[in-house]
Amino acid sequence: MSAPVLEISGLCKRFRVPRGAGGGVVHAAEDVDLRIEPGEIVGLVGESGGGKSTVAKCVVRLLEPDDGTVRLNGVDITHMSQRRLRDVRHQMHMVFQNPYSSLNPRMTVGAIVSEPMRRKEHGSRTATRAAAVELIERVGLSAEMFDRYPHELSGGQRQRVGLARSLGLRPSLLIADEPISALDVSVQASILNQLQRLRAEFGFSCLFVSHDLASVEFLCDRIAVMYLGRIVEVGTRAEIFATPKHPYTRALLAAALVADPVAQRERVRVPLEGEIPSPVRPPVGCVFHTRCPIAELPLCTTAPPETTMPTGGTVRCHFALDDRVN
Repeated sequence: MSAPVLEISGLCKRFRVPRGAGGGVVHAAEDVDLRIEPGEIVGLVGESGGGKSTVAKCVVRLLEPDDGTVRLNGVDITHMSQRRLRDVRHQMHMVFQNPYSSLNPRMTVGAIVSEPMRRKEHGSRTATRAAAVELIERVGLSAEMFDRYPHELSGGQRQRVGLARSLGLRPSLLIADEPISALDVSVQASILNQLQRLRAEFGFSCLFVSHDLASVEFLCDRIAVMYLGRIVEVGTRAEIFATPKHPYTRALLAAALVADPVAQRERVRVPLEGEIPSPVRPPVGCVFHTRCPIAELPLCTTAPPETTMPTGGTVRCHFALDDRVN
């Protein structure tokens, strides 16, 4: 059996807050476990500030993890030196959230797409140009875009350029950090369809970070739900959307709008009160207990829940097998 393309075990990332800003430590990611198999797209969802982007940046080593391990194709890259990391970095690439700031405005589209191939000594200049043109066309742009600059393109076109750049070295893992959130709604579906088609063509795996549940339901094979730096539930698309086990997952799904107004009116509401607690002072016990409609004292306020496997996925909840959640 082949190794997972990505395996995250016990990942922790904390940020120290300066004394002038109140002091303390931000627990951005705590004990995160996640696997992505070859050819699989896994969604990472949750509210803003929950730690999703922190996990993504730790995977590509834009942030250094404080604890835990990150394995890429079976190789531990957690504390790999930058020099050694250069030899494996071509196996993963990141598509950033904002297409207006992730492209060099002084470079043409052709130069942007060609740059990773040139750095990896992909071949002659002619071969590199031909490969870049092919990629530009495969992401849905015309070859005439090769000599244009980013400011001449729309947001959707820029994000397609980012996709073309990320695929130049045929990575086995793509990290897409909110890749459609900065785009118009009319463009978002086109980019999602493009990602789906490119996955089939290139065979890459993908960690898709998003707060948009509709996009995640359309694109992802499995979904991990994150709350206050912890992954609280992991399951297949069907498990998460049809039979969610964690109260937070149920609340997220209940809060998302659906296109059918009749179905929207008839949906069962899951009460979720209050704001996300400060990651500087996360709640003791279960981190969700301050907002959970089924929390019980003293269990939920003193003991962190263990990971259970009620079906094919995993859940961190004391009542994962309780009828109140199902």
